[in-house]
Amino acid sequence: MADAGVVALYNSNAITESTTNSFSIKVSLAQMLRGGVIIEVFNPEQAKIAESAGACSIAISEQSIHGLKRMADPSLIKEIKRSVSIPVIGKARVGHFVEAQILESIGVDYIDESETLAIADEENHINKHNFRCPFVCGSKDLGDALRRVREGAAMIRIQGETSGSGNIVDTVRNLRSIMANLRVLANMDEDEVFSFSKKISAPYDLVAQTKQMGRMPVVQFAAGGITTPADVALIMQLGCDGVFVGPEIFDCTDPYKRVKAIVGAVRHYNDPRALAECSCGLTDLMAHLNLAESSTDEGSGV
Repeated sequence: MADAGVVALYNSNAITESTTNSFSIKVSLAQMLRGGVIIEVFNPEQAKIAESAGACSIAISEQSIHGLKRMADPSLIKEIKRSVSIPVIGKARVGHFVEAQILESIGVDYIDESETLAIADEENHINKHNFRCPFVCGSKDLGDALRRVREGAAMIRIQGETSGSGNIVDTVRNLRSIMANLRVLANMDEDEVFSFSKKISAPYDLVAQTKQMGRMPVVQFAAGGITTPADVALIMQLGCDGVFVGPEIFDCTDPYKRVKAIVGAVRHYNDPRALAECSCGLTDLMAHLNLAESSTDEGSGV
């Protein structure tokens, strides 16, 4: 079991000793982001706004209008890293271990093996145990999440839609599915865990550890369509440790106010009065995130 590379630091039921496994350090670093908001940014100006508004970290992407989305330019990442003091996440294509090597060499704090970029390898993910940086990986179901943890992911990003439309339905569906499976697993007899792990195509030892903990063995955030304080509170109340917010949050007249409201919603997600305060005055700032208008535009080929 000690070779599994997974450690539970949430309670006293850890299976692996944190002092004997370097992966535990990555898990601890990822846990430092719990209860926070990670904002995706394109430039230093957006990074500074995110930091000043209270984001716990920023994820750097390169704005791409045409063509495939790849790792951001290293010079852009270095410039943004110099401009802020919060942790910086670099994004690499799925399976592209060389992009991950480059990101680690320029000093990013975390690496996101992101399916929102182009896919580099359709069969294989990066062996994340070969890197010092903690990795974030996206998943849509429990089996996929635990397979990514086996590869060395220290944080799971429960992924919804990636178009930036503000539609949260896919994120909620995937999150509810994962949480439902966690509840089913927690109430299983021990002899049922073998067949369950086979059913979801996940390593048995990780499934057993997840059952013991009653939750995912690493930090779980969510991403996709999260645009309002109410969206954030919904995701948090459903069982996430934090949220990713896309760069569309800056497409308004006062992005600082919007980011500040999102951060406030994470901190007070169980307080309806505080959420009402966070939500005040944001309607005009989110006018472009109209699903009906988006559908119309897509239908007209715009």
